[in-house]
Amino acid sequence: MSLIQPFAGLRPAPGRAAEVAAPPYDVMNAAEARRMVEGRPWSFLHISRPEVDLPEGTDPYAPAVYARARENLERMLAEGLLLRDPAPRYYVYRLTMGAHRQIGLVASASVAAYDAERIKKHEFTRPVKEDDRVRQIEALNAQTGPVFLVYRATPAIDDLLTEVGATPAEVDLTAADGVRHELWTLADTARIAHLTAAFEALDALYIADGHHRAAAASRVAAARRASGTASGDGFLSVIFPHDQMQILDYNRVVRDLHGLDVDAFMNRLSVAFAIEGSPVPVRPEKPAEFGMYLAGHWYRLTLDPGRIPHDDPVARLDVSLLQDNLIGPILGIKDPRRDERIDFVGGIRGLEGLVKRVDAGEMAVAFSLYPTGMRDLMAVADAGEVMPPKSTWFEPKLADGLVSHILD
Repeated sequence: MSLIQPFAGLRPAPGRAAEVAAPPYDVMNAAEARRMVEGRPWSFLHISRPEVDLPEGTDPYAPAVYARARENLERMLAEGLLLRDPAPRYYVYRLTMGAHRQIGLVASASVAAYDAERIKKHEFTRPVKEDDRVRQIEALNAQTGPVFLVYRATPAIDDLLTEVGATPAEVDLTAADGVRHELWTLADTARIAHLTAAFEALDALYIADGHHRAAAASRVAAARRASGTASGDGFLSVIFPHDQMQILDYNRVVRDLHGLDVDAFMNRLSVAFAIEGSPVPVRPEKPAEFGMYLAGHWYRLTLDPGRIPHDDPVARLDVSLLQDNLIGPILGIKDPRRDERIDFVGGIRGLEGLVKRVDAGEMAVAFSLYPTGMRDLMAVADAGEVMPPKSTWFEPKLADGLVSHILD
């Protein structure tokens, strides 16, 4: 199988996309999902978060949840809200968030390429999350949440996507968060062949977001091959050029100072960091620079350059530098994946999200970070390494429901 293939997508009927489209299933909690479906009987959340239609407190991994997802999908099909395209094709998808724009391709990415690490990972996955996606795919016989992939920008692909994006979109909607979603179908056989060949010429694709969805697709495909069912060898993906990605900061808040008072903590910091008070909130302007909010005051921390291991793609990341020089040795948090004393705040919430949690007494100290670069992510993946937890926060988010992938 080629790196990518066209597929016959399942999509909202003409004029119904705004009723169907929903945020990704994993960016809200159950209570938020319930509020989002109020007055929206055709929201895709009824498929991606079907517990919204079951009693509050329902275990989201209960068999009844996956059964309800299937029922809701069948209802939307029966009512004509979702229609399947008659033949395989690609789709062009553009996101606009304020002044930021990115345009990519919706395609079926090769499970074999993922298994062979030609589609590269940079995160660990959790079994419970993988199992959830496997059950969802099997219940629906479809992939409804796209894996967010990235390719190294290349004119053979970029120019064609830009050309398509200059024409009127088939779907054009602005979501409640202000993000504009546009979608074009690409059924022309010559263009399809051009894109398939252009992607096949690439060395690799990179997972930006959706590691659990990709891993689940691989497991489903392996199970179906073992049972003699020749389906499920591709997974739903949206693929963007690396130079159009917008990665926001992913900041940290810590519950206490690990037994230190403020003066002792600051003294410990001064061993590895230059510390400068700031009258305004600190948004770091370069790597190895951090903002810190402590006891009602902002500080700018600059790490001693001699502590930066430039030849190690993981250890040189800002999230690693903060962990290895401050959060671990000073605050005593050795495993940020599991330690409940630390939490993570996406940059979309702004620096005020950090101040709020410290001023409320919930947390003792907050740190703002310079965003991880796309080239850093690809360098980690190319090295076969894994990034620390909560290293990247991509914006804008893809919508669920605009295109789904039925497993033939």
